[in-house]
Amino acid sequence: MRLARPYAAILLSLLVSVPLVAQQGSSPTLSATALLQQSLAAQIGNTQITDITLTGTARRIAGSDDESGTVTLRVLSSGATRLDFNFPSGPYTEFKSFSSNAPVGGWSGPDTVVHPIVDHNLVNDWGWFPLFTLANCANSQNYVVSFLGSETRNGLSVFHVTATQQFPGLTAEVAAVARHLSQIDIFFDSTTHLAASILYNIHPDNNALLDIPIELQFSDYRPVNGAQIPFHIQKSINNSLALDVQFQNAALNTGITAAQVGAQ
Repeated sequence: MRLARPYAAILLSLLVSVPLVAQQGSSPTLSATALLQQSLAAQIGNTQITDITLTGTARRIAGSDDESGTVTLRVLSSGATRLDFNFPSGPYTEFKSFSSNAPVGGWSGPDTVVHPIVDHNLVNDWGWFPLFTLANCANSQNYVVSFLGSETRNGLSVFHVTATQQFPGLTAEVAAVARHLSQIDIFFDSTTHLAASILYNIHPDNNALLDIPIELQFSDYRPVNGAQIPFHIQKSINNSLALDVQFQNAALNTGITAAQVGAQ
């Protein structure tokens, strides 16, 4: 497994032969912050959660491949995430963890060989457990959040909030690239205030600024030890369904370590 590089070095490498993107985000608004806090209150109440493990079934669609198997999702409040799938074709794993305050990640397929995920696909929040994503956006001074209004998405009336990380230690040009890479869009059910979907972009290994949209849709919320947990997650890549996950079991605060979420 490779060693993480400091953010400045990671992002400086993205500027070579790549046009800059205009700065994303705007000043924080009270309505956006209030909406994040309302959603957190609806999801967590007075429960304190440091980690979660979810197990269930998963369907994977990749071109002509369409198969079903099992999945285990582990997430820490830091945003570290690990997905372990078992399909008829073999195991699949994807993880994101942190080393020296910088993200590192990798994936493996049936041959179990771990391939590093490029740095520009690790800057943003992967959003697999929306409660942690919202808490990080609401409570970190590194995020600027903006309320973009109400709309209809996937047939649901939602409130739309965008969040971008800020990088004050970087030059203006590098920080502009970093903000673009870190941007996420969060959509809240306007009735329940629960997170309905999270959108962000991934990018080809050799082109950090070619956006490929990712959408995670959350449904089937159930109470678990006082918290509202989404038991159904669908992941779309470039507007096509790629994963359909239905969890059956959830365990909170079991003491998951960073090592358990990283490479194994």
